Amino acid sequence: MKILLKTIGVVALSLLLFILLTFFSPIYSFRKPQAFAGPDIFNPYGALDTAWCWRRSVFHTHTRVKGPWPVNECPEWPQQVYEDYAKFGYHIVTFSNHNELTPHPFDSTLQVNVYEHGYNVFKFHKLVFGSNKVIHFDPMIPLLASQKQFQLEYLGHSSDFIQMNHPYRTVGTCKDHMEKLSGYEIMELDTGVSTQNEYWDWALSAGHYSFGLANDDLHHPENPYNIAVRCNFLCTPSGRYADIKRTLLGGCYYAMRVPNYGDGDWEEKYARNKELPYITNIGLKESTIYLALSAPADSIVVTGQDHTTLSSAAQCDSLAYTLKSTDPYARLTAYFPGGEVIYSNPFARYDASVSDSPFNNEPQKINILLTILYNLLILALCGGVAVLIRQLFVKG
Repeated sequence: MKILLKTIGVVALSLLLFILLTFFSPIYSFRKPQAFAGPDIFNPYGALDTAWCWRRSVFHTHTRVKGPWPVNECPEWPQQVYEDYAKFGYHIVTFSNHNELTPHPFDSTLQVNVYEHGYNVFKFHKLVFGSNKVIHFDPMIPLLASQKQFQLEYLGHSSDFIQMNHPYRTVGTCKDHMEKLSGYEIMELDTGVSTQNEYWDWALSAGHYSFGLANDDLHHPENPYNIAVRCNFLCTPSGRYADIKRTLLGGCYYAMRVPNYGDGDWEEKYARNKELPYITNIGLKESTIYLALSAPADSIVVTGQDHTTLSSAAQCDSLAYTLKSTDPYARLTAYFPGGEVIYSNPFARYDASVSDSPFNNEPQKINILLTILYNLLILALCGGVAVLIRQLFVKG
């Protein structure tokens, strides 16, 4: 019994030591929240070309993979997952396994290097695009906004852009953190039961611009409730990474929630997925944003600063809204009678003479004194735990 208790103690303390070792981080003096401002309005749909519209896409999927991990996150290989999505009319499918770069199953010209970063128990996960290597460092319990910011900035050094994954399902997602964090270009939308995406508005209202994608986060393609229920429509000439990157960083796309048609009837689900309502026109004229749809919506809602409804219209297939001088940004959501929902990217104020977009790519400022004190504290805690482990080993 004594040996058993000692073994349990050593294992528990070793686990604690491992967790503490992942706590090392800079401490940031975050920029104060500041609403978008400027004489100009950023139009994410300025590159709209109807000849390229729209390619249905999903970027957050999981597959079976070869590798050292004993458990796979999905029972199907990439080829099978791709074929599953093709049946629903998807044009672009990327494979974002956890901490794994997955080769395209049959066409290397369509390879997209993307992986889901994160082991941590709070599920603060990110999609990392355009990296040639996987970054494995991850705070196991990211309690602090500074820990999250460090991850975003560290990942940003070796990637093209980052998506913040499923905020609805991330433990610790709060308004305070969303108002602070930067270093990502895309927010994953509609990852829970709500279609409101208020966490997106928390960040946008604080001056952190991002585009929005909706994805299945596929793990069980055999379950009709898990596949083809979130997607994106890109205005892009092809599924090659150069074109995808240009489009995702330009904003000419929209996200969509799709009902599970047929409630288990796969043939009905396939058929109705090929008859989705879609955007026929969207853009900006002077200070007026406009949206036109292929079918009437139950309602179209314009959302702005602090998650406020700026305007809405019922039983219509179009809407126009003129941004007031007091509107820092506006985004559009269309709700259809069949349960489909379309989300536009935000139109936001900025100064075109200073920047070409509302994105603020300046790194957050590190507080040197707090960083030293914090990391000394973590070092001291690690030392204390290491001493306890040693005592358990040498103690009779």
